[in-house]
Amino acid sequence: MKTFFITGMTCAACQAAITRAVQKLEGISDVNVNLLTGKMTLNLDESIQDQASIIAVVEKAGYGIKPALESTDSLKKIDPHTARQSLVTAREQEVRTMWLRLITSTLFLIPLMWLSMGPMLGLPIPSFLVGRENAVGYALAQMILAAPVLLINGVFFTSGFKGLIHRAPNMNTLIALGSSASFIFGLFAIYRIGNGLGTGDYALVDRYLHQLYFESSAMILVLITVGKTLEARAKGKTSEALTGLMDLVPQSALVMREGERVEIDASDLRVGDLVVLLPGARVPCDGVVREGHTSIDESAMTGESIPVEKAPGDHVTSATINGTGTLLFEATRIGEDTTLAQMIHLMEEASSSKAPVSRLADRVAGVFVPIVIGIAIVTLAGWLFAGWSVELAFSMAISVLVISCPCALGLATPVAIMVATGQGARHGILIKSGEALEDAGNLSCVIFDKTGTLTVGRPEVTEIVVRGGVQKGLHGQKDFRTQDDLLVLAATLEELSEHPLAGAILREAKTRTLTDRIPVERFSAVPGRGIRGELKDGRHVFIGSANYMGELGLRDASLEATADELSRQGRTLLYIALEDELLGLIAATDTLKPGSAGAVERLHELGLRVIMLTGDRQATAEAIGLELGNVQVIAEVLPTDKAAVIEKLRAEGERVAMVGDGINDAPALAVADVGIAIGAGSDIAIESADIVLVRNELNDAVTAIELSRKTLRTIKQNLFWAFFYNVVAIPVAAGVFFIPYGLRLTPMIGALAMSFSSIFVVLNALRLRRFRSKTDRRTSRRDVPDMTLAQHNVTSTCSLPGNTCPAKQLLKDLEEEGEFMNQEIILLVDGMTCGHCTASVEKVLKMIPGVESVSADLETRRVTVCSRGALNRSDLEAAIAEAGYEVVG
Repeated sequence: MKTFFITGMTCAACQAAITRAVQKLEGISDVNVNLLTGKMTLNLDESIQDQASIIAVVEKAGYGIKPALESTDSLKKIDPHTARQSLVTAREQEVRTMWLRLITSTLFLIPLMWLSMGPMLGLPIPSFLVGRENAVGYALAQMILAAPVLLINGVFFTSGFKGLIHRAPNMNTLIALGSSASFIFGLFAIYRIGNGLGTGDYALVDRYLHQLYFESSAMILVLITVGKTLEARAKGKTSEALTGLMDLVPQSALVMREGERVEIDASDLRVGDLVVLLPGARVPCDGVVREGHTSIDESAMTGESIPVEKAPGDHVTSATINGTGTLLFEATRIGEDTTLAQMIHLMEEASSSKAPVSRLADRVAGVFVPIVIGIAIVTLAGWLFAGWSVELAFSMAISVLVISCPCALGLATPVAIMVATGQGARHGILIKSGEALEDAGNLSCVIFDKTGTLTVGRPEVTEIVVRGGVQKGLHGQKDFRTQDDLLVLAATLEELSEHPLAGAILREAKTRTLTDRIPVERFSAVPGRGIRGELKDGRHVFIGSANYMGELGLRDASLEATADELSRQGRTLLYIALEDELLGLIAATDTLKPGSAGAVERLHELGLRVIMLTGDRQATAEAIGLELGNVQVIAEVLPTDKAAVIEKLRAEGERVAMVGDGINDAPALAVADVGIAIGAGSDIAIESADIVLVRNELNDAVTAIELSRKTLRTIKQNLFWAFFYNVVAIPVAAGVFFIPYGLRLTPMIGALAMSFSSIFVVLNALRLRRFRSKTDRRTSRRDVPDMTLAQHNVTSTCSLPGNTCPAKQLLKDLEEEGEFMNQEIILLVDGMTCGHCTASVEKVLKMIPGVESVSADLETRRVTVCSRGALNRSDLEAAIAEAGYEVVG
């Protein structure tokens, strides 16, 4: 994949023109030009085509192009901070340039409008410009004031006419044609005024004196510049989440060089460097702890405010914050390879991608400008042939040119995708593409892998069942009559296995201090069924599912009855056989994650079908499904068959999301409409998943679907507005309603409407910045236990005549001390800009005695503090101020 930076694009027509030009070259595929980010990505077969040809064809089309740096060793030094600086600098430069053009243009426009509108509004006009005898001077004064506005905004003309020359007209072409036509008509009017004065035709002088159009030529440009300035500022806000992530990277790092601490630029870090991390410092790169113990605040990456303990051998992640300890860690990933850099890369890729819903808009944008120019010509000719004045026909044609808005079509999708991917990142959700966003918004079914996704992924042994009457103890061989014997045999083989239950068996053996193992000659795994091994004495051991035992022809009625009962209780069973006889079984259970049932409930509220895929027995799976609540269960599925189940559902018309761990479930994730990898914070770039959840939190999968639905609605709203506006505005500007209703739009009104159209699309997309998942809304109103009821229950049971109740006296004492006085204080805090800020506020408040929980919401700036006991608000405000933030309400 090659990336290029494109300059000079102003609208969807530019985007379409570059795409068409590049797609004509051989050896190039998957061309994607993004108007918002100014990037072009494509696949290039360098055996057929080279970069020079691409650069030449784009420059020929009238645009600037610069290839992005390749991913070489030199790029390893490029860090998110450097990228952030270039991104912010470019954006700020764009806004500054727009403001400068707007202010200087307005300085000329104000006197121009005073002159042109003064006679109608009764405003004082200099005497040397009043009267027919001064008509030429009056017109020349307006021309002199209008000309600088055209020069200041010359970019519209150079870009617009260049596009026209290269047969790729764009939005600037429409603006340039409309403004220049108005100015040229003004010059023609001056000629006609002079002609009228020379011949004494004062009627001609009066007519053209009020049809100069110089003010229109300038006003069109100023109004468009106002719109572009506001649009540039609004578009800057769409990338705030991206720059917020980039801000998390420290600019310097402490490393050990020749036994001494040396401070270097973070961009100069090398793999293998020993980095010193002082208390309160940000981690500059990914690494492995070599010395020291501390707790790390990982809220910036995972959203979890509780610090994570770190010791030698543990991994640390860039941009997280050290607690009170000092660490020495070895750098393993630097620059663009860090976890944070990969997050930023994924966000950039997603914001540069397109959603399929925008394809119609792209097709329309490609022919939009030529069609509008054609409509303007037809409008001009139609009014002239109908016998109307040249002035009216000219005004109508100019209005058509300046009112049409290809910008709205081009911005409808990318601004929404960029804001949505930023919001996703704030929630620990990385969305890889616009297509994934759209697909997630159209889902009808969500499938969960059970182990590690719905459950904690740490099963524990609950029962060991030894089959009675086992006779395998001939010639001094071990007969495995007891639970411990069976557990030792299972642990012997499971030590060599990667089976999910292996850890449970080994932990149980350790708990029982069973450290002995039986010598094993051979071992092999039977995928999807179990394991087998040969002991040193030649006997064969088989461990696995009931299906595996069935395939081996091993059955036992009494054991099956026990197994059925355990399955109904939700146990996962592992059978153990020696040679041709079942020895018994080991039952284990894996507890559901705390948020699993809630996530399933939320999915049902969204109208989605929920399915659990598992290799467990049907009875076991149904017991777990019952605990989850109204979940369809598909049990006894081999890992290799998960993808087939999804393909069957898709063939039935379901739009399917697969939620798994991104490793064992890779084939299923790849074949689903949307693959969601959960708990993948340690390796973000999972190729098989479309959406990556940084936290091991199931509710984030539901949040991703909610965000996708809202984004899809926003994109559709934007596209509807873009089409509706142009379909209605262009006929009105052409004068369709002029004859029957007297309704017409002047070029100035047309320019104002066009500016509003593109601003509306951007502002509508920015509403996504206020997105909050249902989980967020629920946790922002934390339920504080009502102790009044508890008091009532205790006192009522202790208030019998003649009884003295110590509990009653205790309650009274506690009330006096304020222990049962629950309190919730809500503060409005300024200065929080990212997840790190909210985590810092929460951290300092939790250190105050009596505080039970703190919830800081970045979007609303609300900090909710819950306590058991009275709190002093001033203490809270002082702690927040000490952390560098301000309480404003």
